[in-house]
Amino acid sequence: MNRARKAGVNPRTPDASRVAGAARSARSVWSRPNPILAPRLPDRTHICTLGTLRHSSHVEPSPPHIVVLGAGFGGLTFCKAFRHPRARVTLVDRQNHHLFQPLLYQVATAGLSAPDIAEPVRSILSRHRNVTVLLDEVHSVDLAARRVRCAHNTLDYDYLVLALGGTTSYFGHPEWERFAPGLKSLDDALRIRREVLLAFERAENEPDPREQQRLMTVAVVGGGPTGVELAGAFAELARHVLRRDFRRVDPSRARVILIEAGPRILGHLSARLSASAERQLERLGVEVRRQTLVRDIGDGYLDLAGGQRLEAGNIIWAAGVGGNPLTRQLGVELDRAGRVKVEPDLSVPGHPEVFAIGDLALVLREDGSPVPGVSPAAMQMARHVARLIERALEPSHEPGVRTSRRPSPVVQAAGLPSPCGAGCQPAAHAGPRQTGRFSPSRPPDPPSATGTRARWPPSDGPRRWLNWGGSSSTGSWRGSPGCWCT
Repeated sequence: MNRARKAGVNPRTPDASRVAGAARSARSVWSRPNPILAPRLPDRTHICTLGTLRHSSHVEPSPPHIVVLGAGFGGLTFCKAFRHPRARVTLVDRQNHHLFQPLLYQVATAGLSAPDIAEPVRSILSRHRNVTVLLDEVHSVDLAARRVRCAHNTLDYDYLVLALGGTTSYFGHPEWERFAPGLKSLDDALRIRREVLLAFERAENEPDPREQQRLMTVAVVGGGPTGVELAGAFAELARHVLRRDFRRVDPSRARVILIEAGPRILGHLSARLSASAERQLERLGVEVRRQTLVRDIGDGYLDLAGGQRLEAGNIIWAAGVGGNPLTRQLGVELDRAGRVKVEPDLSVPGHPEVFAIGDLALVLREDGSPVPGVSPAAMQMARHVARLIERALEPSHEPGVRTSRRPSPVVQAAGLPSPCGAGCQPAAHAGPRQTGRFSPSRPPDPPSATGTRARWPPSDGPRRWLNWGGSSSTGSWRGSPGCWCT
């Protein structure tokens, strides 16, 4: 209507609609692009295609893959401690449960049931979404190709953590296993418990007193922690639990004999503690035989050094622990027990992407003795390796870039190479101090003032750190900022 007024036409007349329609037609014609004057733009489809081709040459790298072999204390602690947002972890074990081995002797001596010390691995790691659990058995490890071959899977890895634990070693006499079972799994514990209890049942039906005494004799070979625990628990079982349950035999007359080849039991402890443990066992009724060698083991007997034969209804082997037989396929240096001689950072020599922890690794303390194969040491090794791999996978490891993670206590205190590659020295920091519930009330003494058992992690690598009296789980380490990578 405005255009009709400008043209001098009454907007309410029929001529007004003709004028407005003509104006719309003219506007639509002039708004079209001229195919001669205006260049033709490429079709949108071609633009998207070019963009797709341009970006197709950039392939997103696959996330780093860490393979962990073994769901014991070391392997499980690594999976729980390793927290990298981009990496994926695959845990392989031939059992679907984690076994609390320190209480395995209680199952063997009828003190606990099997479910009391076992929990499904998948349940433990259910909240760790980057961890995949596989029930499989490892057949071979190819370090050159970075590949693990299992019975049902073949896994390529960027980092490998060997936490397969140890096996029972019979010192070159595998035929003894038939007559003297070891204690490494729930099956072993249940077998020992069944055989010991059935021996007392057979003694109840046996008229010969000599045969009764043989059936109620338990011989434990090995004076280490496992042997001492088994001997004491069997003595309590016979004298306090079974004593009231039988009528024809007296279980309190049962003999429990602990045989140790060395000069004292619990040789990894001090002489004072070894003597105290021996006195406690003797009060329980255990016969402790030190400096006694076993020459042969047969069905119901042991041949000892000096020609003595000891008859026993049950013989339990707790004398030797060796590395997993898989270590012989690695092509690296091993000790006599089959353990891997690792580098100070727990890596396998010649393969910085492969780490061995727990009973599988030979870690020496400052006095040259190996770190005992106990769970606290395996868990500390696992946490250390998790921190090392985490820092190796950090995207901002260029010099001058600060990351959000603190270095490992071992890296910080032992002077290992800095992850940032800038040549900085973590050991040059001001002395780290421990904070937490068990932190000392005064600054720690230097290592020279406390002897070989240092009060803080000393400066010659994780081997000394593993001998340190404190535990990294009871506090946190804080040091002065001296490197941009911290």
